[in-house]
Amino acid sequence: MVKSVLIFSQKERFSAETLKNLIFIILHINFLKMKLASAIIEENKKQIIEDWVIKVRKELTAPSKTEDPVLRDHIPLLLDDIVSIMQRYEKFEITSEITNFEGLLDNSIGHGRHRSSSSGYDIEQVLKEYIILHRILTSTLRAHSAFTTEVADSLKFTIENSMLYAAVSFQKSLVEIRQKLMGVLVHDVRNPISAAYLAVSMIDQEDEPERFGKLKIMLKNSIKRSMDLIEGFLESFTVGAGEGITLHFEEGDLLEFIKSITSEASAIYSNEVVLDCPEEPITGVFDVAMIRRVLENIVSNAVKYGDRGAPITIKAENNPENVVISIHNEGNPIPEHKQKEIFKFLNTSNGTGPKKLKSWGMGLTLVKAVAEAHGGYLILQSNKETGTVFKLVIAKFANKPGKVKTSVIFDYDSTHLESF
Repeated sequence: MVKSVLIFSQKERFSAETLKNLIFIILHINFLKMKLASAIIEENKKQIIEDWVIKVRKELTAPSKTEDPVLRDHIPLLLDDIVSIMQRYEKFEITSEITNFEGLLDNSIGHGRHRSSSSGYDIEQVLKEYIILHRILTSTLRAHSAFTTEVADSLKFTIENSMLYAAVSFQKSLVEIRQKLMGVLVHDVRNPISAAYLAVSMIDQEDEPERFGKLKIMLKNSIKRSMDLIEGFLESFTVGAGEGITLHFEEGDLLEFIKSITSEASAIYSNEVVLDCPEEPITGVFDVAMIRRVLENIVSNAVKYGDRGAPITIKAENNPENVVISIHNEGNPIPEHKQKEIFKFLNTSNGTGPKKLKSWGMGLTLVKAVAEAHGGYLILQSNKETGTVFKLVIAKFANKPGKVKTSVIFDYDSTHLESF
């Protein structure tokens, strides 16, 4: 009896050890399969990306408006992450977001945000990009006999998580863009309302007809601009991916608007506002209302952050191909480390000027976007010796009459920033 029990115990011990070894062998085989799959993806990455670009251009509508470098975007990074996750299988970790997907989630979030600034995209097209990538990876691995159940599960879980985080990021980014565009419009509407209020407060029953007529025109124009801005505010609720504020290009004379801005600024602000401009008209195809908003924003910031007693100078240069509009103010310069930050949406600062104002002005984002939409650019020069100058360079005939949507993404490095 004792002998039989001993034999049974030895058999039981042998079976447990055998089972343990078998499990180890199976896991090691799966690890080798994962290694093989990751190596195949790595070796064929260039072809995978090329196939993906061809298929998304064929099956989706948005990529037709997107250049190849922009379209590829985060795809190489996502492939690198998939390879990395498969290689981590060596540790036999249980698949989880915390242990295996931290880097991938960051890249998926970045991909979603990027697509929110790419024209024509919606959530459906963002998700289809991942579905197409999944199909191409599956096809590639099958062609190399490396598509096992374990590889399929790992790939499926990775792609599904990428889709989830990219979609959430895309939607949140669109909401953020709309909120910021509304913030810019609310910021800008204060200028015409202030001008209208000033015109009303200056009206006197005993005014001469000529003075009364000027104030009436000023009031009427200010109310009209306020209504246009409110219309833009309502339009911002429907902004789609890659879209910004709508510009309305028309052929006209820009000089009259520059003179009007100078006149209103002189009436509203305590600073002296000096205009230096040519006598001849400045004709071209512009969105004069948007340029007016741009100049009002810059003048407003010049008053806020410049010396109260120093003059503000507006200078217009009429060149054959472009117009250069400069606005200069004396006072504390914009710190060098802030000179790029002030062009970002909703950026704030504690301020270094005597008035300790917090906001640098959301409208400066609009300034740069409008300059680029006119085929131009913005120059910022700020130092203690000469003060601060914003130069708006605008091409006269870069656009045809009609409506154009500005982009919501701004390449800060393309701004011509100069510090002396």
